[in-house]
Amino acid sequence: MTGARLIYEKNGDTAHVRFDNQRAHNALTSQMWHDLRDAAFDIAKDRSIRVATFRGVGGKAFISGTDITKFADYSKGSQGVAYERDIDICMGAIDAIPCTTIAIVEGWAVGGGLNISSACDFRIATPNARFGSPIGRTIGNCLSAQSVARIGTAIGVQMAKRMVLLGEIVPAPELLASGFLHQIVEADALDETAEALCRRAAENAPLTTAASKEMLRRMRYAGLPDVEDLIAQVYGSADFRRGVATFLGGTKALPAWTGK
Repeated sequence: MTGARLIYEKNGDTAHVRFDNQRAHNALTSQMWHDLRDAAFDIAKDRSIRVATFRGVGGKAFISGTDITKFADYSKGSQGVAYERDIDICMGAIDAIPCTTIAIVEGWAVGGGLNISSACDFRIATPNARFGSPIGRTIGNCLSAQSVARIGTAIGVQMAKRMVLLGEIVPAPELLASGFLHQIVEADALDETAEALCRRAAENAPLTTAASKEMLRRMRYAGLPDVEDLIAQVYGSADFRRGVATFLGGTKALPAWTGK
């Protein structure tokens, strides 16, 4: 996708990561995923950074998912295993950021957008924000164990089931009471609210923040099972190839799933 890019900047004690692929509602290309990984590594090693924000450009989407055009070339389950390993490395880099992380969400936070927002410590959103992971209704792939653990612990298992097993796109107000969203604010107050939260987080003792985050990270991923056989089964299926072809073909009809 020509022009798709990740913007990474630092301003004093704050790092800002912005996703810019507006023609595709900020869907992440492979290059954007890898640039995100590198930005997260840089934030982690820069001890002058006390808070990091993640936000989509354009005001209509945080991240609408991932550019899946390369999936059209997948013919073996091992390719899906390698893909999920790569995503785990990118997402793991966000998990390992020792300072406070904040997702600023406007519009769609779907697929990778749900995953990345779940990796952040706090999420603030506009009333029109929408969250989901309707992979079972679109391309028919699956998530890694780390991604399931990350989303499930952040958003709650039952809500995660609604998103994945039913393919629901859940509006922001439903996610406020559960604590997944820290705050819902109107678009014209978003910048001010985000800055106030950044200042509050930046005032915290950095070693306390880093240690607390690392404890929670270790607890979240302790004892995860090996699920690569399941990932290979899904990515190697005819249903996956059918889902990708249907999605890339632009039709809005659900694929004719066969379970094979």
